[in-house]
Amino acid sequence: MASYNSRKSFHRMHKSFSNPIPCTSWKIFCAPENLEKRFSVVVSEKIADAGLSDPEEVPEQPLRSEELKLLLADAERSKLLKKLSEANRYNRLLKRELQAKEDALVNFKSELSVTELEIQVLARLAEEIAKSAIPAGSRKINGRYIQSHLFSRLEAIREKLKEQIKGVEAVQAKEVPLSWVGVAESVQVMGSFDGWSEGEHLSPEYTGSYMNFSATLFLRPGRYEIKFLVDDEWKLSPELPTTGEGLTKNNLLVVE
Repeated sequence: MASYNSRKSFHRMHKSFSNPIPCTSWKIFCAPENLEKRFSVVVSEKIADAGLSDPEEVPEQPLRSEELKLLLADAERSKLLKKLSEANRYNRLLKRELQAKEDALVNFKSELSVTELEIQVLARLAEEIAKSAIPAGSRKINGRYIQSHLFSRLEAIREKLKEQIKGVEAVQAKEVPLSWVGVAESVQVMGSFDGWSEGEHLSPEYTGSYMNFSATLFLRPGRYEIKFLVDDEWKLSPELPTTGEGLTKNNLLVVE
């Protein structure tokens, strides 16, 4: 009778599981490899119930604050690089337009110079005619013979052309030599001449115990603030005057 009741109790306990255990022994069921297999089956069923086809699709854990900061920093860096790239493209466009205007100024100056020479020759001829004997019946303009009037008018035109040539020279870019003396691997001059965007690299020349870095800028007359980037460190040249204070202290370059 006791044996019957024991088998009956075990039968009830066996039925209490929703998925019958296909083992005849608790030792076999509780073995580590069977527990791991059982846990894997349960996880797979939960993933299927959630509508996920792959365990890799399970939502990740929330990002930590350090990871979030790194992602934000990368995003800001990408934005800055994009803006810098756009600024450099715009700067190159402005340089091309400036070069085209410089070429037009050079051509215009050449044309003015040629015209000025032609006017000068005509003025000399008019002067000779005015100094020679005035033919009888020559016409006068404002009390002066036309020969003298022609000479004075040509001289006035010539003076105006000379002033225009000077004006062209005043706005035309000039060669401005720059140099940096010292021991360094790379030297670059940055400044307001191009909006502090690209600058100009200086070429090294070895002269014994030190190096002389030099470059030539083409600048229009005006005042420019510059600073030297020596091996990725900002430096001021002792050979040039300075302006500003603290972090805004720069060398002052004046192009007459």
